[in-house]
Amino acid sequence: MNDGASHRISLLLSEWGKGDKNALTELMPLVYDELRRMARGHLRRHPGNSFQTTELIHETYLKLARNDEPQWQNRSHFFGVAAKAMRHILVDYARAKQARKRGGWQEKLSLPDDFPDHEDQSEQVVALDEALKELARLDDRKGQVVELKYFGGFTNEETADILGISVETAKRDWRFARSWLLSALESSDN
Repeated sequence: MNDGASHRISLLLSEWGKGDKNALTELMPLVYDELRRMARGHLRRHPGNSFQTTELIHETYLKLARNDEPQWQNRSHFFGVAAKAMRHILVDYARAKQARKRGGWQEKLSLPDDFPDHEDQSEQVVALDEALKELARLDDRKGQVVELKYFGGFTNEETADILGISVETAKRDWRFARSWLLSALESSDN
């Protein structure tokens, strides 16, 4: 992304943070390609998933637009929050699907009904979310690294930039977090 577009995005984020809803309308075409890349990256990591990229982007947009007073630090912060929103959308959907299978009732989400009907997939998404919450309680930054890299599809360099840390620290945090999460998920299976 060139400096002019990056500056325009930062300006629109600032205006949106001050309450200008028109800034959000102008912002979305500028960030759409990056949001699509993030959504595709996440969905690609879950083979057999029939969830559509545009539907995930739409739900993310709605979740972000509901924020009445967003306080964006910069464009990197915005994309970090978008990655977290995508994660929450997918986890909420997986939980709702599990509840339906158990006969429970959940508020209907506007995600497609043809979301893959693999119980193991839903259970894995929910288990990963629970483990990630526990990791974030122990070390919030490592939890953020996972959200950005795994759910947001960001590189080590982009993750480091968003969090204001060195690339080496982002790599160390990622290695530790992956190892910790694998261990936590393995112990939850037992």
